[in-house]
Amino acid sequence: MAAGIGYGAWASWQDELTGRAAILLRDSGRRPAPRYIAVEGPIGVGKTTLAKRLASALDYPLLLEPALENPFLERFYRQPARYALPTQLFFLLHRARQLADLSEDDLLDPLLVADFLMDKDRLFAKLTLDAQEFRLYEQISASLGPRPPQPDLVIYLQAPVKVLLERIRQRGAAFEQCIRASYLEALAKAYASFFQDYDRSPLFIVNAAEIDFAGNPAHFDALLQAMQGMRGARQHFNPNPGLI
Repeated sequence: MAAGIGYGAWASWQDELTGRAAILLRDSGRRPAPRYIAVEGPIGVGKTTLAKRLASALDYPLLLEPALENPFLERFYRQPARYALPTQLFFLLHRARQLADLSEDDLLDPLLVADFLMDKDRLFAKLTLDAQEFRLYEQISASLGPRPPQPDLVIYLQAPVKVLLERIRQRGAAFEQCIRASYLEALAKAYASFFQDYDRSPLFIVNAAEIDFAGNPAHFDALLQAMQGMRGARQHFNPNPGLI
């Protein structure tokens, strides 16, 4: 069951939702909402912001990746070749622990919004590790045991590298200010390649370059309406912010 949630296993909404999202989605009469939503995309695209908004609107538990807890991350941004392996292993082991901390019921049928897919760990590993390091990573990953359930919906956020850099600058985290444009470009390409043939869950692809989920309720409402109207296993959402 954990590996087979995927497309077609959408469950009913909770009886009580909150705020404008509740009105938009509960009363729409359209497709019922997924129980487990994962938000993905490159650094700076707005994953955590959107995940927090969704979790609050739907009254779902929120699971965030531990970027601020990784003691190697700032050193990795400054010296990628030297610190890629410990950085990646920290994330791998921490995410595995997050999975282990879920109860058995949550693991089989989670009610959850997360700002990451477990699959991203291997995506980053392939991008940052050399061949020998990647083999070691694969061995450790394979030894960790249970695999996570597949989300009922993946929201993939996209934006140009110049937008990612500006958002990273604006949020002001000191350890991120040395992130190189070339790294973000390679990361964006890796995500695009990964999701090109992705079919493990329904995929909602969002052009997030000019929309503000945190500061503009109309933008967030438009996303919710498009999500609820989704048909099939893949859909694009390319909003014109001037019309929202």
